[in-house]
Amino acid sequence: MDEAIKILCVDDEPNVLSSLKRLFLDDDYTILTATSADEGLKVLEQEHIQLVISDFRMPSMNGVEFLRKVYTQWPDTVRMVLSGYADASAIVSAINEGHIYKFVPKPWNDDDLKVTVSNAIERYFLFKKNLELTSELRTKNEELAELNVALKKLLEEKSANLEFRSKVLAIHQNILDSMPVGIIGVDFNHMVVMCNEKWIDIAGMRGCPLGQSIEHCTIEGVIRFIEDVKMKKKTSVKLEMNGIDGWLLGSLMDFAEEQKGTILVFVRSEDMIEHVRGST
Repeated sequence: MDEAIKILCVDDEPNVLSSLKRLFLDDDYTILTATSADEGLKVLEQEHIQLVISDFRMPSMNGVEFLRKVYTQWPDTVRMVLSGYADASAIVSAINEGHIYKFVPKPWNDDDLKVTVSNAIERYFLFKKNLELTSELRTKNEELAELNVALKKLLEEKSANLEFRSKVLAIHQNILDSMPVGIIGVDFNHMVVMCNEKWIDIAGMRGCPLGQSIEHCTIEGVIRFIEDVKMKKKTSVKLEMNGIDGWLLGSLMDFAEEQKGTILVFVRSEDMIEHVRGST
C-alpha cells in the first residue's frame, strides 16, 4: 500500500488514548488522537483518515452521534467503537446508526484489537478498490453507451444511404427499361453487370442475365465486337441478332476500378428507319 495509514482515536479519557498509541507503536500507522467528538471532527477536516476508533460514552456528543456524522461526511472511512457499556440494544443501535464495522468491548485484548484494526484497514482498501472499479466500470459503460449511440446513428445514416441508392438504382433501371433500344453492360471479365428489358427481348432470353457470362447471353459476333470496342473505344457494326436486323453500337467505359467495361446498344433496323422517317 502506497497510501499512508492514519488512525484517529477519540476518547475523553487520556489514559485510553495513551494505551492505544502504545499498542500500535511498532506498526506502520500514524495515530492521531482527540479527546472529544468535536475535536475529532476537526481532525477529520484536516487529515485523510482511513480508520476512526471512538469511545461510546462521551460528553456533549456520544460515539454513535459522532460516527454518524463521520459516515455522512467521510463515508469511505472505517468506523469502530470501543466501550465498556455492554447493553445489547445500544450496541445494535451504534452499529446501525453509525454504520460501524466493529464494536470492541473494554477492556480489550491487545492481540485481538490489533487483528481487528488490521482487518479494518484491509476492508478500507477493498472498499476503495471497489469504488475505483465501480467508477471505472461506470466510465466504460458510459463510453459504450456513447459508442452505441454513434453506431446507431451511423447505421441509420448507412441505412438511409443504402435506401437512397436503392431508389436511385431502381430509377436508373426504369429509365433503361423504358429505352426503345437494347442495352447491356459487360465488365472486362465478360460478366453482365447491366441489362434492360429490350435487350432481353431482342436476344430472346428467358430472364435477366445479370451476373452471367455474356457468352451465354448472345451470339458469337457480339463477343468479337466487344474485343473490337476495347481496342477502338467506340465502334459500330450492322448484324443480325436472334433473327432481328440492326446496328450494334459499342463504347468503352473506363472510369474507376469498379467501372471498367463495355456498353453495348442494339438498335433494330426498323426502328432506325422509323426514326429517320419521323425526323424528315
